[in-house]
Amino acid sequence: MRDIISVSNMTKDYGEGRGIFGFDFSVREGEVFGLVGTNGSGKTTTLRHLMGFLRPDSGSCTIMGMDCRKEAGKIMKHIGYVPGEIDFPDVGSGTSFLKIQAQFLGLKDREYIGRLANMFKLDTDAPLKRMSKGMKQKTALVAAFMSHPDILLLDEPSTGLDPLMRDTLIELILSEKKRGATILMSSHIFKELDDTADRVLFIDSGKQLDLVDRQLLSKEGQMIYRLGFKTSDDLDTFINDTSLSVLHMNEKYLHIDATVQNNGLEKLISEASRYDLRYMRARPFSLENYYSDILEKGGKESA
Repeated sequence: MRDIISVSNMTKDYGEGRGIFGFDFSVREGEVFGLVGTNGSGKTTTLRHLMGFLRPDSGSCTIMGMDCRKEAGKIMKHIGYVPGEIDFPDVGSGTSFLKIQAQFLGLKDREYIGRLANMFKLDTDAPLKRMSKGMKQKTALVAAFMSHPDILLLDEPSTGLDPLMRDTLIELILSEKKRGATILMSSHIFKELDDTADRVLFIDSGKQLDLVDRQLLSKEGQMIYRLGFKTSDDLDTFINDTSLSVLHMNEKYLHIDATVQNNGLEKLISEASRYDLRYMRARPFSLENYYSDILEKGGKESA
């Protein structure tokens, strides 16, 4: 599978530790690639470089082998983009804006635009300047997806959407992936990436922490078990004696969360059987858990 997007040792230093430093990763054709980090970690800066809006201080980024800054005009023909901050031109209604976008893209069949608007329950006749944040986000999504682009660059695409519309967006992303589109999506909502991403790059404070293959993470069969104890003495004794990997301890509610591999279940049961537990519950190990672990450990450089 060939690389469609390539970022090579890219740095943009805004001073005082702000920016991105030595970013180096690639996105394969037809995959959904997630970019995860807190506010200010470098997600938007990375996407703005890929759109050709910014010039890196050092390093480079390319899309389909073309330099993102020097050949932005050619690249734009292949991209659907949802910016992190939406600021529409003063062209009246959403309908007018989408019509202008369709003309720019050379779209003659407008049927799919209507289907997308219905999908997101969007009233395109509403004036752009009076739209709520959620309505503006839906309009930006319709504009990004309406041409069935080869590549989608989505910066926090579910911002302002309610849970139902967020699920609609996930379904649309999976549909575009099935069609063969390449998708790079930044998000702080882990469910979106758990449901869609093939690989996820974790970043923090402008530095790469780790690159995770979602399929391999799932294959590891790691689960999180929550054990609820009856007394604080039992909780303390368990913490001092256990050989398990404890993620969190809550002294107020007398429970702990521990990560357990499938082959470690026997050990868990053996240790837990020494205590009169109130309950024991299990849930799959998620990207959010993985990210929290990496931050607590200080991160690790990823290639």
